[in-house]
Amino acid sequence: MNRGDVVLVDWPFSDLTGSKLRPAIVVQADYLTGLIDDTIYVKVTGRRFGIPGTEVEIDPGSEPSSGLLKVSYASCKDLLTRDQTLVHHVLGVLSNTTMHLIDDSLKKVLELP
Repeated sequence: MNRGDVVLVDWPFSDLTGSKLRPAIVVQADYLTGLIDDTIYVKVTGRRFGIPGTEVEIDPGSEPSSGLLKVSYASCKDLLTRDQTLVHHVLGVLSNTTMHLIDDSLKKVLELP
């Protein structure tokens, strides 16, 4: 897997009462692949929460290689680390332009310069 890949992963509910198979975006640096077993993901959701600076809209019309079927949102406030073997499969990949927007959102959420 590479940074920017859209994957299908079993995402646990925040209260740990269950989980849901959902798309997620690999946001971890590529050089870590193969060095560690885990990967860092941002949740993809179909619902917009509207919290400024925390989400990036992904429209499959302008991101046809994303593998997403409808307008979705990268929820940068929702991060998950999982073993790479738990990914069901890769759906697609995001453009560099969208990944830059996700990077900017992650910087805001994590208060990074």
